[in-house]
Amino acid sequence: MRQLGKTGPTVSEVGLGCMGMSDFYGPADRAESIATIHAALDAGISLLDTGDYYGMGHNEMLIGEALQGRDRSRVQISVKFGALRDPAGNWIGYDGRPGAVKNFLSYTLRRLGTDYIDIYRLGRVDPNVPIEETVGAIADMVKAGYVRHIGLSEAGSETIRRASSAHPIADLQIEYSLFCRGIEKKILPVCRELGVGVTAYGVLVRGLLSGHWSPGRAFGPGDIRKFAPRFAGENVGRNLALVEAVRSLAEKKGVTVAQLAIAWVLARGRDIVPLVGARNRERLQESLGALDVILSKEESEVVERLVPPGAVAGERYAPQMMLTLDSEK
Repeated sequence: MRQLGKTGPTVSEVGLGCMGMSDFYGPADRAESIATIHAALDAGISLLDTGDYYGMGHNEMLIGEALQGRDRSRVQISVKFGALRDPAGNWIGYDGRPGAVKNFLSYTLRRLGTDYIDIYRLGRVDPNVPIEETVGAIADMVKAGYVRHIGLSEAGSETIRRASSAHPIADLQIEYSLFCRGIEKKILPVCRELGVGVTAYGVLVRGLLSGHWSPGRAFGPGDIRKFAPRFAGENVGRNLALVEAVRSLAEKKGVTVAQLAIAWVLARGRDIVPLVGARNRERLQESLGALDVILSKEESEVVERLVPPGAVAGERYAPQMMLTLDSEK
């Protein structure tokens, strides 16, 4: 177990990211999704991460169904809110206004079938609303008992400071992996200074760093990776060459590429909790194997030499989506 920041909850060493069970990677199997959530809970995973805009509420309803008959007190649910989408699924902005915060939360509670949310966070910083106002509105919901802890998502160092001055922040959810180490310069030091934990998503780079991706792999309908620069053109070949370099060390240790990649994030500090986005029990079981992988300091240094900062080809998101990331400003 790891504590998220100075004031956050104690959660399992890895969390389960449920996004892909409803959206963005193409069709998912409902029964297998629920079975995967059950398997995660049975294995000791207590942190489930979702967003009210994943499948336009579908992901929350899926989790709510999976938790029926389970002990709610043994599960921490982390919810992102605020992204606006049209009926076709397009992104049309973000809303962090205080009134919107309370409105989003009301629907989330109903869809999840719960009386409270463990960690509630704005999915992307709304540039039109001071972060203090958004956090203040969530703080009102903490006082009312509907939210236990406040988190942030993809916030930059200055925004983290301002948010923390308004209310204690449990954690920052942000992309962090061998392929994405930008937070190490400013954001991670500020989090540690202020006692803010990190929940790291994208630890397997949406499958690219899993060891299971192959050149020329076709994208199915609804798979957003076909728009992701790291999967495009010559970039994917260059990035898969980095994966093969990691595979060489993984095979020496008798583990998979995915397990080594997750273990590397786990080794970056006990204030960091990786989220694994497994959509089926097989991938979940592989990911959980990372908990048994111990990386020595020397091995971590070898990994970092194989994949030095800046080695990955392509940005994290398409240009328009990059503009929404306060963490990149």
